[in-house]
Amino acid sequence: MAGRVATPAGMSRLRFPAMGTTVEVLIPSQDVAAGHRVRELFEEWEATLSRFRPESELSVLNARGVGVAGPLLAEVVGQALLAAHATGGLFDPGLAAQLREAGYDRPFAEMDPSDLPPLPAAPRPGGDWRRVLLTDRRMLRLPPGLELDLGGIAKGMAVDAAAGMMRRQGVPGGAVSAGGDLAVWGLPPRARAWTVEIEGASPPARVPLRWGALATSSTTRRRWSTQDGPAHHTIDPRTGLPARTDLASASVVAARCQDAEVAATAALILGADEGAAFLSSRGLHGLLVRRDGPPVVVGAWPARDRQGAHR
Repeated sequence: MAGRVATPAGMSRLRFPAMGTTVEVLIPSQDVAAGHRVRELFEEWEATLSRFRPESELSVLNARGVGVAGPLLAEVVGQALLAAHATGGLFDPGLAAQLREAGYDRPFAEMDPSDLPPLPAAPRPGGDWRRVLLTDRRMLRLPPGLELDLGGIAKGMAVDAAAGMMRRQGVPGGAVSAGGDLAVWGLPPRARAWTVEIEGASPPARVPLRWGALATSSTTRRRWSTQDGPAHHTIDPRTGLPARTDLASASVVAARCQDAEVAATAALILGADEGAAFLSSRGLHGLLVRRDGPPVVVGAWPARDRQGAHR
């Protein structure tokens, strides 16, 4: 797991599979019953938004190209389009076809490394998200050839929704993590911050998180081999192919997990130098881990991890 919160005394950890990853809920032991509602939330989001379930609302929309979206699908698509605008298209929700052409056409656990196609000789760049129509009455229309993949931002939004639900139910503090995306609220017992373990750095980074969210995008997980060499699940919309980047991972902290997820994806695609500039220009804080060389700290990254990192 790219981001994991250590378990303080008096806290319990719930774990279950959802949205193609392992979801963990860290919650005071006396509030475990409330934590089980997080599983129901993730199951609803996955049933609606999975591109691997032919019966999901997203899959039906991708097949038909038009339809009236339910409230959840419309909200996630709307946020994804706003994120695409905010990043100048570096975050692109319309790359499902490019992912499939790169070999990621089924849940990652079901992929057969011995039966993957070569990367496309004439890949299609992204950018067609600009022609997606979403009206205030939730009518959705996709341009020809575009299929939506909402996996990353949907995970971040689900984490935010789960943490918000726990706060509303009076749970004083805890964390929700879905793969590399996590959010915290309150504080752990007798401590001033949550300790988050981030894989990818050497040695693995352990940083304090006092509020908000942290997301990590990586080229080292969800990775496979093709006839043309290694591939991974982060598509560069400028090329339509798995991103060629000097980064192994990009971690970003933000007030919302969905914002951290979008920014981490954009920084990963851009690479260490441009990714650091991108985060700095938006007042975001991050840790960019190169495949070779020291990690790069951006902004007010938690102080415990500054040793050995370069600005």
